[in-house]
Amino acid sequence: MLKLYGGVRSRASIVQWYLEELGIPYEFVLLDMEAGEHRKPDFLAINPIGKVPAIVEGDFRLWESGAILLYLAEKYGKMPESLEGKSTIAQWVIFANSTLATGLFVESVREQETPKLLTPLNQIFDRQPFLLGDEFTVADVAVGSILAYVPMMLKLDLSEYPAVLGYIQRISERPAFGKTIGKRSA
Repeated sequence: MLKLYGGVRSRASIVQWYLEELGIPYEFVLLDMEAGEHRKPDFLAINPIGKVPAIVEGDFRLWESGAILLYLAEKYGKMPESLEGKSTIAQWVIFANSTLATGLFVESVREQETPKLLTPLNQIFDRQPFLLGDEFTVADVAVGSILAYVPMMLKLDLSEYPAVLGYIQRISERPAFGKTIGKRSA
């Protein structure tokens, strides 16, 4: 069985959300980050950087939430067949973990970056329910999780971006979201 390692407030909940979407059985291994369990030899053998999330499946070990999301999508038949389709999904996952998360959660750039990031996303969600059209994909898990954390953690006023707010509402209503990330706002 796949093991997912994470902390109480970590990006492991993003991977957990996707595992729930896929209906894949997994064991969640909660590490006490304050006690330094992520810096102990057993976990460093899984991820030498000592960060969560990480997964172990048999002899296979993988860390970084975006890499794990892409692996799971590929493994469970949720990636497009074409290289172009796979690359488009990878583009959104990398965007979420680097550009979007940095732009919204790094205070020194937030004011400048928020409109640059949310205006085009608002335009996308004004045209379609999900990033790539009518179908929910792993790209929505990556981008949606970052966007959903904004009202939970930053309490930013997103009223200028009604389609983004609608998107956050749509993904928040997904049962798998409610069992994972949604618990944080409760």
